[in-house]
Amino acid sequence: MTGKEKAKATFGGGCFWCTEAFFDALEGVEKVESGYSGGHTDNPSYKEICTGLTGHAEVVQITYDPNVIEFVDLLEVFFATHDPTTLNRQGGDVGTQYRSVVFYHSQEQKETTEMVIETLEKEKVFNNPVVTEVSAIGKFYEAENYHQDYFANNPKQPYCNVVINPKLKKFRKMFAEKLKD
Repeated sequence: MTGKEKAKATFGGGCFWCTEAFFDALEGVEKVESGYSGGHTDNPSYKEICTGLTGHAEVVQITYDPNVIEFVDLLEVFFATHDPTTLNRQGGDVGTQYRSVVFYHSQEQKETTEMVIETLEKEKVFNNPVVTEVSAIGKFYEAENYHQDYFANNPKQPYCNVVINPKLKKFRKMFAEKLKD
């Protein structure tokens, strides 16, 4: 019997530089691409995205092995590493491009996401209601090359030191059993 084939998941949880760093560290994740999805402009640039006028969110598209890590595990990381209760905002990043969103690739992903959100609400994990958008994946546009592996390539950049490093440290403690060696 063979296992499941590779799968994709697409999440927007604010700035993709942070989000990418979390998912890159997980066992079973084979590739993480920063990009844009959910908008109405073809082939948008980062500059266009930043205006908030294209409708796109900054997202990461994750290729993973469901025999090693399941979609629900990716959702656990997603909801633990950003604030899904703030509409169109993550920390100092404000605008629809920073919205909390799950772009599902299958009916199963949609149902799993809705179930996880329902559980988070029922268990009152957050003080405020979850406002994460759940939408079918449309076109995914890969971000410009300098955005790919941004944290890995720019660890001493001020944003990485001040914003990403503290979050990554907390993440590594919280998800130690799910990290790559």
